[in-house]
This record gives sequence, C-alpha cells and structure tokens, in this order.
Amino acid sequence: MQYIPNILFVITLVAGIGFFTLNIRKVIRNIKLGKDINRSDHSSKRWKNMARIALGQSKMVTRPVSGVLHLIVYVGFIIINVEVLEIIFDGIFGTHRVFKPILGEGIYGFLIGTFEILAFLVFVAVIIFWLRRNAIRIKRFLSKEMKGWPKSDGNLILYFEMVLMTLFIVMNATDISFQEASVGNPISQFVAPWFSSLEPETIHLIERSAWWIHITGILVFLNYLYYSKHLHILLAFPNTFYANLNPKGQLSNVASVTKEVQMMMDPNIDPYATPEGGEEEEVPEKFGASDVMDLNRVQLLNAYTCTECGRCTSACPANLTGKELSPRAIMMKTRDRLEEVGKNIDQNGVFKDDGKQLLNDYITPEELWACTSCNACVEECPINIDPLSIIMEMRRFLVMEQSAAPQELNMMMTNVENNGAMWQYSPMDRLNWKDED
Repeated sequence: MQYIPNILFVITLVAGIGFFTLNIRKVIRNIKLGKDINRSDHSSKRWKNMARIALGQSKMVTRPVSGVLHLIVYVGFIIINVEVLEIIFDGIFGTHRVFKPILGEGIYGFLIGTFEILAFLVFVAVIIFWLRRNAIRIKRFLSKEMKGWPKSDGNLILYFEMVLMTLFIVMNATDISFQEASVGNPISQFVAPWFSSLEPETIHLIERSAWWIHITGILVFLNYLYYSKHLHILLAFPNTFYANLNPKGQLSNVASVTKEVQMMMDPNIDPYATPEGGEEEEVPEKFGASDVMDLNRVQLLNAYTCTECGRCTSACPANLTGKELSPRAIMMKTRDRLEEVGKNIDQNGVFKDDGKQLLNDYITPEELWACTSCNACVEECPINIDPLSIIMEMRRFLVMEQSAAPQELNMMMTNVENNGAMWQYSPMDRLNWKDED
C-alpha cells in the first residue's frame, strides 16, 4: 500500500510525457510535409542567432513594457521548473525534498528562495498581461483573427501560469518542516500564517494536494502546448537557428526561370548544353505555392512557431492603411491548414484530396496583393518568423501558374516586356525630358 502513490505518480508521469511525445511527432511529421531546404550554412552565426534571439530574448525587449514582462515570465517559468526535477525524484522514490540533504540547507534554501521570488514576479507579470489583453485592450489583440479560440487561448495560458505559481507557493507555505527551518521562504512565510489555525494533519493534506496538483498541472500544461500558440516555447530555438540569413530585401529565385532569362539575354548560351555535373536541372512540378505541401519546411516551422503576438501586423503598412492583409493571420491560417492536412493523414494513413487548399480557402489573393514586400513584419518578429516568404510563394503561383496577377501588375510586366521599362512609352522617348524647356 505504501508504494501506491509512487506507482500512481509514475503512471501519471509516463502518460503525460508519452502523450506529449506523440503530439510532437505529429508536429515533426507535418513540418516534413514541406519541401526540404538546406539551411546548414554559417552554423556559427546560426548558433549565435539562436542564443541571442531565442535564449536571450533580444528582439522582445525592443518594446520595453511587454519585453521586460515576457522576460520575467520566461526566465521565471524556466528556472522554477528546475524544481520539477526534485518533484519527479520525490514522486518516483517516495522521498521528500530529496535535494535538500544533497545541496545542503544553505544552497537549497537560496535556490528555493529564488524560485519563490521568481514565482511571485511571474504571477504579477501574468496579471499585467491579462489586464493588457482584457482591460486596457491593446489594439493588436483586438484584430479579427484574434476572436474565438485565439483570444481564449491567450487568456487560458495566463490562468494556467497563475494557478501553477500559486500552487508552488502554497506547497511551500504548508510544508511545516520547511517553514520551521525558515530558510528559502521569502514569499511563502507570509502565506503560511493563513493556514496556522488548521490541524497539522489538514495542513499536510493541503501540502500533498498542492504538490500533486502542481506536478499534474505542469504535465497538463506541457501537453496543452501542442494545441496552443505557446508551442513557441520549444520551437523558437530551431526556428531562430534555421531562419533565413540573407539580406531581408533579397528574394528567392526559381533556378529554372533564372536560366531561361539568362539564355534570353545571352545569345551565346547553348540552350541544349548539358550543365556542369552532367545532369539536367529539374524543373519544378509547380511554380510557387497553392497549399502547405508546396511550402518549404522552415516556412511550416514558422507557422507552428508563431506566437500570435501581433507585432508583425501592428507594423504592417498595408494593415495600418486598412487593407485586408495581416501577417499574423497569414501564419495562423497556414498553421490551421497544416493541422487540417495532418488530421486528414491521421484518418486516412495518407493525405487524400479534400478539395481545399491554402490559397482561396484560407488566404485570399486580396491579402497577398496588399503586401508591399517591405519586410516590416520580418523585422518586427521577436523569433525571426518570415510571413513575407509565404506571401511571395503564393504570389508566384498566382502569376506563373494561373496568370492571375492584378491588372496594374500585368500592365507593368507587359511594358517591361515590350519597352524594357515599366512605363508605357517607347525606349526611344526616355530622354525626351532633356529637350523640354
């Protein structure tokens, strides 16, 4: 009978980690539905970007209020969960505060005291976040893509964090021997008197209940990440590592199209010559992207990593002038479509055509053509997500596969083809301005 709590704990732990692993495997499988892309160059720079942006939160603090609050929650939540290691050992082996005799009362008290201060700061920061979303109602949290589940998700994660921090403090406050030692309890010492009128057995029951709910809550939180925008807690690291290192104004080209243009411009090129290496360059089955499988794996990783913070949309000049485009919505819709494709595979074993695609069913041409390709969204993103690359791939599909560019763009391209410039007059007339009085 004495081992029943340990057995129950192990079952809970294995079930929680197992379910999380299954969901993460789905995420990896879905990302691999995209086209392979080589992002192994400049590895040292990539590691530095990951350390600076994902770990160091350098782009978060460009907006000081939300940046500092996020830094408190990020650092606090990560460091506090070091304490989860002790809970796991205690749960498996039936010990109580197993690290205390190992580390010594002084070091252990310093660590737990630090955890308590961080837990209090996290709790305060989370309350401020909640007020910003629901009372102050900051504009970037009120966009139409933030209705329904996205809004609920943003609040639910805050409630989760409030409860977990409260349980941690209550767990310490009701640990009688820990409070009697009076080491490592800078916050819980003020909560402990709330329970002083209760019987020791009742206080112990509260402590055990808080302990169980705390670790169970952490496992529930871990598995909730898959269904939440907070998957970025994990994916921000690979996302910043594999981010595009090219200058932001440099757009990708299709190799086969570049070759055709070069042959048109150089009459000395033999169009039938075999390229170096002896193999013909592969012509893509489709130019651009109309569905998530046409995007590359980093773009799909971007979609899963999006935090829905709205910094991209708040900086987008098209959105600011009332146009349909929202870079945040582009990422959210890409993720929604990718999840739909993943569920299709779960049900059928392989993807079966569902009559839908990312273009038109999720993202409209109106959104795509509203983009000015200014890269403001890419610059603003705190974890190096690139909505513009998805927009450009879908535009490429509209132009090269469907000839569905807007009339203004078709006119410009016709002028370039006929006149060598975007203006609708002969190249011979370009210098007429110098003859005017």
